[in-house]
Amino acid sequence: MVPTAALLCAALSGCVRPAIEPTPGTDGAATTAPAPRSAPQPSAESARLERRYAQLEQDLLARGLLRQDSGGPDTPMDSRMLTGNFMQIALFDEFVPDADRIVARESESALRRWEDRVEIGLVFGDSVPEAERRRDRATVAGLAERLATATGHPVTTTAGTGNMTVLVVNEDERRALGSRLQTLIPGISPPVVAAVTDMPPTIFCLMIAFSTDDAPHVYRRAVGIIRAEHPQLLRKSCLHEEIAQGLGLANDSPAARPSIFNDDEEFALLTTHDELLLAILYDPRLQPGMDAVMAQPIVRTIAEELLPPDTVARTTPALEES
Repeated sequence: MVPTAALLCAALSGCVRPAIEPTPGTDGAATTAPAPRSAPQPSAESARLERRYAQLEQDLLARGLLRQDSGGPDTPMDSRMLTGNFMQIALFDEFVPDADRIVARESESALRRWEDRVEIGLVFGDSVPEAERRRDRATVAGLAERLATATGHPVTTTAGTGNMTVLVVNEDERRALGSRLQTLIPGISPPVVAAVTDMPPTIFCLMIAFSTDDAPHVYRRAVGIIRAEHPQLLRKSCLHEEIAQGLGLANDSPAARPSIFNDDEEFALLTTHDELLLAILYDPRLQPGMDAVMAQPIVRTIAEELLPPDTVARTTPALEES
């Protein structure tokens, strides 16, 4: 059965305008063999990207962005805001197929999520040092626990590739991923492969989730790409956003705050607001395939249960691991 690329969500740089050009968006073991004693020398392009993203992270932090808290008195939220944010993020796509390519264009969609257990497998390119692998595994392990708690759906890490495979690769390794993607996702279309292998520097990371034609609104498989050139916080931010979006929150919204589902890069890590969005998405009163008209009154009811009317959440705890 040919897989359908049901989702392409990416952290992009277009919404942030630093002085330099662009900006972003387990304990499972690595599925690759131990890193060779001497990692391959990166290309000049990979080294240039590493400098570029390091400078970008410094610029964002200097401007008070990439916050690592879950919000506070400056980011109040209520059930009305939560409802609106969910509708925009869960029931719209950020990218759509167009002829032989995938383009950034928002479009209305139906509700999608996983029914199977989500097993996250980290796969590292040879360019990634062991210390960075350990750090990424710890990040994803902690994130998986939070996602499972928020959704009530089983989300774990695995020593294998899992059904949500996250590839941490540098520029040279990413460009050579075509055959690996075809092995991971038999029947994957050339435009989806090209979205990975031709990924421009202004896309910092992405997640592609796949359904099948017999259940087009149920995710069965997902593949994420994280640039190994990223410095530590941008890399952690990509892991948080792409894995969370891969559960079914496909879009971003400028109104969502405090949230990582917002291209302004104010928040780097999953927030309490985002956990509430995930709780709504996996509430059994909602079903895959529901459109906005069917879902909206149910979403409003759930949001009012999470944040009762006339209640404004003004402070939220920081839940991120160190």
